[in-house]
Amino acid sequence: MEFNNKQAIFLQIADLVCDNILSGKFPAGDRIASIRELAVSLAVNPNTVMRTYEYLQQQGVIFNKRGMGYYVDDTAPEIIRSIRQQKLFEQNLPKFVKEIKKLGLDFDVVMKNFEVLYNKE
Repeated sequence: MEFNNKQAIFLQIADLVCDNILSGKFPAGDRIASIRELAVSLAVNPNTVMRTYEYLQQQGVIFNKRGMGYYVDDTAPEIIRSIRQQKLFEQNLPKFVKEIKKLGLDFDVVMKNFEVLYNKE
């Protein structure tokens, strides 16, 4: 995994774990990699992964079974979608709208391009 400088590494790892949950790679109720296992596979400090797991626990995405490891919560996909939707509408969408206005783009042109892209995905 290549990390960028714009976001804390523990948050980038959290995004990776969340992506794996949403894609079904980490199904609800399944055990995920231990702190050490994930740290080794990503070549990061175990403290960074521990911070990631603490963050995800606070969000309700994962939980710890003492002595057994970390597991995906049954409600994790819904929680992740809700958090990401909120971020989309509060952070990303306003930037996008500002850029559209700055470029003087017509709403219909934007919607046509959006529709093409949406149907392509």
